[in-house]
Amino acid sequence: MKNTKEFNGQQFQFKKKFGQNFLSDTNLLEAITNDAKICEEDNVLEIGPGAGALTKQICLKQPKKVVAVEIDKSLEPILGLTLSGFKNVEVKFGDILKIEPQEIKTWFKGEPFKVVANLPYYISTPIMFMLLENDFNLKSFTVMLQLELAQRLCAKPNTKDYGAITILLEFLGKVSLTRKVPRTLFTPQPNVDSAIVHLQIEKNKFDVSYDEFSKFVKASFSMRRKTLQNNLAKHYDLSKEQIVKALTQCGFNENIRAESLSCSQFVKLFKTIFNN
Repeated sequence: MKNTKEFNGQQFQFKKKFGQNFLSDTNLLEAITNDAKICEEDNVLEIGPGAGALTKQICLKQPKKVVAVEIDKSLEPILGLTLSGFKNVEVKFGDILKIEPQEIKTWFKGEPFKVVANLPYYISTPIMFMLLENDFNLKSFTVMLQLELAQRLCAKPNTKDYGAITILLEFLGKVSLTRKVPRTLFTPQPNVDSAIVHLQIEKNKFDVSYDEFSKFVKASFSMRRKTLQNNLAKHYDLSKEQIVKALTQCGFNENIRAESLSCSQFVKLFKTIFNN
């Protein structure tokens, strides 16, 4: 049968609606856990364990606790067999985007945790920002993403891939693309290549409110072909003269566009405009 594979002696049919593309290359799976720097003192949240190949590699690192959240209940018997013998893992079935943040916080009893996941392409960005914007006690993210998105997250100023999402991740920590992953390593094979992105969380990196800064950055990129002063004037109760004055104080050209500023330069401009 098309898009069917045997796991632990059981046949499984992949479901396109869940964006299921499973990894089984042991060397790559171990590399992901190495990129995440998992050790015995860690708690780990995995999203979308699938047949449990990555989950098993995480458990082999002997972290304190692993919680794996899987949307597809039909994988329960396969996961049960893959993870049999491990005492440090708990599998929860449900949609991570529909689970209340307060419930997620109870899983590790307030202790910090790392996120490690092969995220479904179609909801990878919402999942990342749900976890980043809900005041979880996060230590790091190590996630498999579509290569195009991974390149956007790690882009440099004045490039076509650079945007609001790039700046917001840098605001939250140190982001890096650790390795590219060819599509041939997935079952079923997707139409695009992937990459692993690691984000090391750095709390209070800039001593600025994330919520307000996020709105500021998104407003700055709202119309990419417009100048920064035009975008900000449209979204804030500020005259262009006020914005130009702030740009000049920061040493920026008054006709500069958002994609020319680094994260730290955005913070400088934000503080100058709002006297933070």
